[in-house]
Amino acid sequence: MARGWESKSIEAQQDEAARKKTVKPAMTADQRSKLERRRSLELALARAVDDLSRASSPHHRRMLEQARHALEQQLAELG
Repeated sequence: MARGWESKSIEAQQDEAARKKTVKPAMTADQRSKLERRRSLELALARAVDDLSRASSPHHRRMLEQARHALEQQLAELG
């Protein structure tokens, strides 16, 4: 009998979770493209910042700082 109550509790929890999910409006191809571009730039920026924190060569640091600056500008242009 306890097993029946447990399965009903789980079923109720699943129903509640399904009700709480919000339906997001579908994105246009342009919106998806911009979002993917933003995510790509954010990942590249995070990588550049991480590499910069570990770089020891002045030339490598300068290259990474330039890359970071360029990525930040591109992100700013996306809005």
